[in-house]
Amino acid sequence: MPASKVWVTGLTVGAIAAVTVLAVQANKGPHPKASAARPHASASAHASTSPKPHTTAAAVPASSGTGRRIVYAVGQKRVWLVDASDKASRTFPVWPGTVSPDPGKYTVSVRKDATTGSDGVQIENIVYFATKSGLNIAFSNALDGSSPPPAAGKLTGGVRMGKADGAALWTFGTTGTKVTVVK
Repeated sequence: MPASKVWVTGLTVGAIAAVTVLAVQANKGPHPKASAARPHASASAHASTSPKPHTTAAAVPASSGTGRRIVYAVGQKRVWLVDASDKASRTFPVWPGTVSPDPGKYTVSVRKDATTGSDGVQIENIVYFATKSGLNIAFSNALDGSSPPPAAGKLTGGVRMGKADGAALWTFGTTGTKVTVVK
């Protein structure tokens, strides 16, 4: 057997051994578990504060404009990610803070990967789009997927959502994306 074939055979056997070792190690590690589509309330949250799931997708509010945008209906506590053809690619319930933005048109101005919210909760996928009463208003999700009620006596501008919805909004809501807030 020529030396080059021996060398290639040795590399192949070594690669297979390395992949086998990695597969065995991965199999011994933690495995993901299926979870509900809605996040569960944390120990500090009350079940009554969680938004009610909708069995059918709510229609995009007619007064929300046209084109690619994020639509936030304050009264419905719901967000839509609307594509350029005016079809909602995703809609989901949210948990608003104690200060809501006024109805109107806004733009995603800043995005931040993660921080601590004004209520002390670790949050991620923060998409800032408005200010009111000296507070920044932003969409985000709690790192642990919880849906805490707004902190009593605190002014908070976070609009929280489930973890998967937060990731989807983060991907959709790049800087400059239009945000329409309706009643």
